[in-house]
Amino acid sequence: VQAMASGGGSVQAGASLRLPCLAPGSDISSNCWGWFRQIPGKERAEVARMFKNYGITEYVGSVRGRFTMFGHNAKSTVYLQMNELVPADTGMYFCASIRCGTWSPLLASRGWGQGTQVTVSS
Repeated sequence: VQAMASGGGSVQAGASLRLPCLAPGSDISSNCWGWFRQIPGKERAEVARMFKNYGITEYVGSVRGRFTMFGHNAKSTVYLQMNELVPADTGMYFCASIRCGTWSPLLASRGWGQGTQVTVSS
């Protein structure tokens, strides 16, 4: 299924955003999920991942302690809570189910779903 991210915006440094990622019909707790960020001209990069059953969450160093990932099964939604935003957090954010234990996305035939732009100004 294509997962659709939303909730982005243009904010000042220090602000917070919560990005929901809707995966229609998905059993969130039965899958592993990842959040990714892409900057123009760069490869899509890992940001955070969550293991099955709302288990362990892991974050790349630059966001650890500021970002929190969690899921809501009834809403088929995975969230990325982003606090203390800094300009380096700027980019297009995507989510996807991933192969557990890796950062490899499990994409539908149509590829990545809708991303959401986050722009942080200093």
